[in-house]
Amino acid sequence: QVQLVESGGGSVQAGDSLRLSCRASARALSMYNLGWYRQAPGKERELVAALTWGEGLSYYADSVKGRFAISRDNAKNTVYLQMNNLKPEDTAVYYCAAKVRGSNDYTSWGQGTQVTVSS
Repeated sequence: QVQLVESGGGSVQAGDSLRLSCRASARALSMYNLGWYRQAPGKERELVAALTWGEGLSYYADSVKGRFAISRDNAKNTVYLQMNNLKPEDTAVYYCAAKVRGSNDYTSWGQGTQVTVSS
């Protein structure tokens, strides 16, 4: 069980940058993978980026490769999503999520933070 608290969303213009933060609380975060999902109205929730907490190995959706970067701060138990060169199609509610390492499903979720990108 992981408690996740998100921050950093907002309204920006195309080309701007944002950094989302997710503070995680768990007895052993090395057991988990941390990911960022996003969901736009009428769309299914999609995985944007993820990392293994222990090794720091990362994954990115093709739509954000080269623009977004996921990272962690072990001392602060925090995972970040640095979003550069934002585009209107990045507009969505972004969720921090966690799953047990080796499992198939993300089962712990943050409250979500809105990111709106205008042209």
